Amino acid sequence: MLFEAPPLDAQELYVLSQIDDLKQKLRWQLNEPKRWLGSLRRLSFARNIQGSNSIEGYDAELDDAAAVALGEEPLDATTETRLALTGYRNAMTYVLQLASPEDAFEYSEQLIKALHFMMTSYDLKSRPGRFRSGTVYVRREETGEIVHEGADADQFATLMTELVEQLSRDDAGIPSLVRAAMAHLNLVMIHPFKDGNGRMARCLQSLVLARQGVLSPVFMSIEEYLGKNTEDYYDVLGVVGGGSWQPQRNARPWVRFILTAHLRQARTLLQRVRESERLWERLEAFVAINGLPDRTMYALFDAAQGLRVRRATYRAIFEDMAEDLISEQTATRDLRDMVVADLLVARGEKRGRYYVASPMVRAVWQEIIDSRDGRDNSDPFTANPEAIEVDASITETAPLF
Repeated sequence: MLFEAPPLDAQELYVLSQIDDLKQKLRWQLNEPKRWLGSLRRLSFARNIQGSNSIEGYDAELDDAAAVALGEEPLDATTETRLALTGYRNAMTYVLQLASPEDAFEYSEQLIKALHFMMTSYDLKSRPGRFRSGTVYVRREETGEIVHEGADADQFATLMTELVEQLSRDDAGIPSLVRAAMAHLNLVMIHPFKDGNGRMARCLQSLVLARQGVLSPVFMSIEEYLGKNTEDYYDVLGVVGGGSWQPQRNARPWVRFILTAHLRQARTLLQRVRESERLWERLEAFVAINGLPDRTMYALFDAAQGLRVRRATYRAIFEDMAEDLISEQTATRDLRDMVVADLLVARGEKRGRYYVASPMVRAVWQEIIDSRDGRDNSDPFTANPEAIEVDASITETAPLF
């Protein structure tokens, strides 16, 4: 027996309709290819990697997460954090490949083990790619208190088989966001691995969404939200789980938490789409006035938002976006010319050199931030359900990309 999704009530259907409306707006905003879209996608991916790993205590600055996402060395992250970020990047990159509806695909225990191996292969003590052999506990780091005990060792193998069967079924009556949320919940509650269960559960949620063809995992993943709301995330898992494997408990608080996360993350992304376009337009004027090549926009776009730009990461951006690669000499010249134009400021020496936005460029981004409308972060489930009329069949639309 696994945790089952509760029948959705009027409030939950209403929030689902709000999320769908935001997806439609995003789809319209991103319908036409624009040059800044690649940078937005790249930084969104980095935020997902950063957010999911921060929950496990692997904290990194966004520019370090972005560097790892490009396959480059971070500036500040510890070796362990770098390895954790790299492992998660590898697993999520594979998930993006599996998102294609054209390729043959099936859920299996071996697939789940393979994703786990990609995430944790840097630490053999975690038994990468292998289920645990005994009991596993989750302890609160501050107090050492046991907050969850995974399913019994003689039970979880059967439960994993059941989970794969559940994932493989065509549950047409359950919205994809809810199906993905339940996959996340069941895996993290079963806790089949010695370590890395949380990361694996979040990765599985993104995989379910990708395979359903509803969302782009890069743009609509909620890892960033969970990383910024870790205590709330742990609290709702504690409420629903009750401290041990108890699948008969009510999963409704979890479903509502995940729907709230999707709603707020979608609002954040819609705001970023609009701000990215504004920022790109302002930076294009700087590039044109100074006679710089268009490619320098990618470095300025990152720097304007507070990231540290290095020659290696600047060059890697073009490979990531499948554009013509630039040589080290060209990258060095571009960065030097942006410093001369008072768009970037050089910091550090030799291999430790990096570039940050000049005060003029920072001021542009600050102006955009200051003009933000306040986002609605109220509880979406406080509405009066009697006043809500929503068609119980939520129509799911094509993916963003």
